Amino acid sequence: MQKTFSSLVTVLVLLAAISLGVQAQTVSDKTNAQLVATNSSGNVSTTSTLSPASQAMVSALANLPEADMLIYVNPQRILNDALPKFLPPTDLENMRKSFAEAKQHAGIDPTHIQYMVFAIRFRKPTADLNFQPPEFMMVSGGDFNADSLMGLARAASQGKLRDETYGGKTLGLITIDPLVKEAEKNPLLKYFVEMGVVSLNANTIAAGTPGYLRSAIDAGDGKGRISTEAINLLVRDPNALISIAGSPWGSFAKSFGMLGTETTPRTPRCDSRIGDFYSALTMDATNVMFRGVSNADNPDTARIFANLYTGLFQYMSKSIPDATAQTVIKGFSITAEGDEVLIRADFPQQMVLDLIKEQMRPKKVDTNVTVPPPPTPKPAVNRRRSRRRG
Repeated sequence: MQKTFSSLVTVLVLLAAISLGVQAQTVSDKTNAQLVATNSSGNVSTTSTLSPASQAMVSALANLPEADMLIYVNPQRILNDALPKFLPPTDLENMRKSFAEAKQHAGIDPTHIQYMVFAIRFRKPTADLNFQPPEFMMVSGGDFNADSLMGLARAASQGKLRDETYGGKTLGLITIDPLVKEAEKNPLLKYFVEMGVVSLNANTIAAGTPGYLRSAIDAGDGKGRISTEAINLLVRDPNALISIAGSPWGSFAKSFGMLGTETTPRTPRCDSRIGDFYSALTMDATNVMFRGVSNADNPDTARIFANLYTGLFQYMSKSIPDATAQTVIKGFSITAEGDEVLIRADFPQQMVLDLIKEQMRPKKVDTNVTVPPPPTPKPAVNRRRSRRRG
């Protein structure tokens, strides 16, 4: 059981590490034909060209609570399509053996996880005007039994997981002991002392800060659900390996009291979607593709930002001596289209594979380097002192 749980944790950490390495880029032309993104007026529309699986995934994400930043991971495409092309055969075989053990001992096949979403929600200041760290949550859905995963979590906690009933669901809460003492020195850490996990339905499980998990339960009952605009922005390309969407300006305004506090609401003085962004990493048969978009509020501002980004990339390509880095930077195309700034980059899979191999290759140690001998200490000079005669 412990070995199985470790295998699952390894997969989740791997997926999380990949997602955190993604940089902001734009939508593919194919995606634009399938899914119409948000425009400056905030209108969103989707077409019926989404596959049944993608439509089911979008429907599931619509039950999430409100969020200010979202990271979407497509485990099936990463595990079945991407990793086999980039992992060494030995590592790939070991990974598949771990998956087989997980399925045998826990009845869970990681390749059947349909989606993973990391959600972050910023909060308004408290009544005493103290800044509050954001809440976070990871939600996974797919062809698995959520209650079985809850059982694995209980076994791994070694009895430390305690139950709390909320909204007809049972939350498993655990106190992170190492953070308890640290929170006495750093008050911000007190918000992360307690974490939780909950089965939202038969095939969906969530883990994160308890307050956000309670909001997820409420959202399942139709209260405080995420906006349609946020979901459609996140899944502009439902076939992406990884995508990120967020509203940094709105998050800043909320966290620093521009929208009021928890007890005193305030009408915003500026209502703009400027800075809202989408980014994605995807691939086809030959290329690895970066796609991203940033809202600029109006066409003039979009062109100003596009020119600024282009100049910055040109400066970087000239100032960085590494030839590989220069090739990567020059591969980006930055354009202004309507109210948005688009960034595109397509790289051959073989080029990406060569870069990965180069980074993973152990550095050679030069054994012919001669260490110079330590300097010979100078002999001490004894000076004779003469007495003065009186």
